[in-house]
Amino acid sequence: MGVRDIKISIKSDEELFEEVKSVVRKIERGEKVKKHEGISFEDMDTLRKVLTDERIRILKTIKKEHPQSIYELARMLHRDIKNTFDDVKFLAEMGLVDLKKTKNGREKTTPTVNYDRILLEIPVS
Repeated sequence: MGVRDIKISIKSDEELFEEVKSVVRKIERGEKVKKHEGISFEDMDTLRKVLTDERIRILKTIKKEHPQSIYELARMLHRDIKNTFDDVKFLAEMGLVDLKKTKNGREKTTPTVNYDRILLEIPVS
């Protein structure tokens, strides 16, 4: 399997709105629309609040160590379980982590990262 990427970009609300309008026009004309996978932020400050050093460490640990639960992840990171759970839940809401609930005796939530790299696109024009 090849390297899978997730794209993060900085776009204004206006740029996002224009992108959505363009997709809607293509659909109305019956044209095919490429599936777009990625996350956009309005500015770098917002991006920095989401992708903190600690959250990037969480992503890397999930990808490399494959913890079977958020509790196990917290132990690997030497972090409080509640703070780890909150960060993982937030990353899942952003689309950066997948969560799978399983019940083998006790119910647990297994976090997974299904990409290899995060590509950052910053317009300079």
